[in-house]
Amino acid sequence: MELLQDLEALADWRRINPGPVLVPTMGNLHAGHLALVRRGQETGRPVIVSIFVNPLQFGPAEDFSSYPRTLEQDLARLRPAGVAAVFAPSEQALYPLGRQGLTTVVPPAELSERLCGLARPGHFTGMATVVAKLFGLVQPGAAVFGEKDFQQLQIIRRMVLDLNLPVEIVAVPTLREPDGLALSSRNGYLDAGQRKLAPLLYQVLCGLAAAPASDAARERAWSRLESAGFQPEYLDLLDAATLQPAEGGGALRWFAAARLGRTRLIDNVPVNPR
Repeated sequence: MELLQDLEALADWRRINPGPVLVPTMGNLHAGHLALVRRGQETGRPVIVSIFVNPLQFGPAEDFSSYPRTLEQDLARLRPAGVAAVFAPSEQALYPLGRQGLTTVVPPAELSERLCGLARPGHFTGMATVVAKLFGLVQPGAAVFGEKDFQQLQIIRRMVLDLNLPVEIVAVPTLREPDGLALSSRNGYLDAGQRKLAPLLYQVLCGLAAAPASDAARERAWSRLESAGFQPEYLDLLDAATLQPAEGGGALRWFAAARLGRTRLIDNVPVNPR
């Protein structure tokens, strides 16, 4: 496994390994990331994992400075996983002229200005911009993303379509702990009591997905979370493709975000077709 930390090394590697599978991450890797790697390996192409804590997608009051940076631990996880290379650039390498006045990728409002976009203005512009840069630098044939960040996944799919980027987007279902909690790097912020309570978010979503949708059911679910100590941000039933309020016969998903202490948890589950 090669560690690439500058653009020249990446370009040299890419010439020998054209059209790899990219797994973009911000590091602090867990089993969910390794599931993305395994899915990438199923294509038969070399897998390259990027590790970069992207400042553009953090707001002023968010956890950019304290976000875990665990490169050595991440490399130790990736070596036995059969990864061909890790691209771990500096901020200077990706943003050589700084962040001010940077050309950015602004996703369509209908995808980015609801759900997490309400609480995190600018987040998806920062995310789309760095993913577009990674696609340009790595020139992957495919890139793998998890369904836990489903809004992110749909925005990337739209970006690839709108900008005619020759990258296949591969989605992997959310990997969960045995009690249902979606794997996330931010789960490490939970204390013991919060960790025990956290799976309730998934349980509430599963209950909503299994029953007929109604305002009353949503209000009961919201109250259940609040009573347990969560601070819900949203709890919405949306069309899975458009992220718009459910209409017609398209596939539906329930989406939720809630704070538990200082930890912001997100999750989503599909509504099974009847």
